[in-house]
Amino acid sequence: VQLVESGGGLAQPGGSLRLSCAASGFTFSRYMMRWYRQAPGKERELVAYISSTGSSTGYNDSVKGRFTISRDNAKNTVYLQMNSLKPEDTAVYHCNTFSNRNYWGQGTQVTVSS
Repeated sequence: VQLVESGGGLAQPGGSLRLSCAASGFTFSRYMMRWYRQAPGKERELVAYISSTGSSTGYNDSVKGRFTISRDNAKNTVYLQMNSLKPEDTAVYHCNTFSNRNYWGQGTQVTVSS
């Protein structure tokens, strides 16, 4: 199983970024996918999840209405569209799936600052 995140970077408050997570090594279309984030000095928190078919999604209250999770099972990729970014969104973002054990990508840094 391999998960590779991309798309992070520096954004201004109110700006947008789109994260991608390319998956391989497993049958992507069968598994729920999640985005987590961890800010310096804080515990890792679940940001959003999406069911295997994409028909069901869920969000941390802190990002509801601003972030959108989606997936393309033909491309084995899950996305996180982040709009109206705030400084408190600054963190390393990881994608995750579970198949007998948790699998994590290496993460992508998102920094929101003016």
